[in-house]
Amino acid sequence: MIRQLYSPSRVQAWLNQLPYNRELKPIGETQRSFRGVLEHGTAHCLEAALFSAVVLEQHGYPPLLLSFQSICMLDHVIFVYQDGGRWGSIARSRDPGLHGRKPVFDSARDLAKSYFDAYIDAEGCIKGYAVVNIAESLPSYNWRFSRRNVWKVEQLLIDYPHQRLKVDWQRRKEIRAKYLAFRKAYPDHKPLKYEGRETWMPLPPEFTAPGYERDWV
Repeated sequence: MIRQLYSPSRVQAWLNQLPYNRELKPIGETQRSFRGVLEHGTAHCLEAALFSAVVLEQHGYPPLLLSFQSICMLDHVIFVYQDGGRWGSIARSRDPGLHGRKPVFDSARDLAKSYFDAYIDAEGCIKGYAVVNIAESLPSYNWRFSRRNVWKVEQLLIDYPHQRLKVDWQRRKEIRAKYLAFRKAYPDHKPLKYEGRETWMPLPPEFTAPGYERDWV
């Protein structure tokens, strides 16, 4: 399987087929490794990022994770990589706009900024980001193949110094109002029509079914 998933686009497509790990009871909260994702057939954002890191490390990509800090403390983690000097990402999320990006960004900062609008919901908004090489930061920790929850990875990202992103509070206010109006009108849908949509990687099928996409209200 690792031989077949030799590119970021192939890894994103594989992850898109998995149900999102909502960590429902009685399982509770999880932080699974690559092995855990394979065994359980589901992944949340950090689990998907770890899966991507393990697979693409075998194809020459450094195991880089990008951690987002939000003003509401609900953070997000993605796998990031460079292709021809441009930055792209692989991601899994409950929100369509927080999935992967094509490798078209000049810097990790520009890539992080591309998530700003789609991160805004009833409470969230990006305030900072950090790019972490987990192989260098956790050289003796079994984050790749452990059968146990790898909480040490999450703690590493929480503690890691994040670079500040300037919050455009007026833009946040406007997008939040649109988001809330959209969710009130379409409670079973998530908004898709953001600026920069052309830079997104293909989305999971739950966001691409015929008739799913709705206009802003």
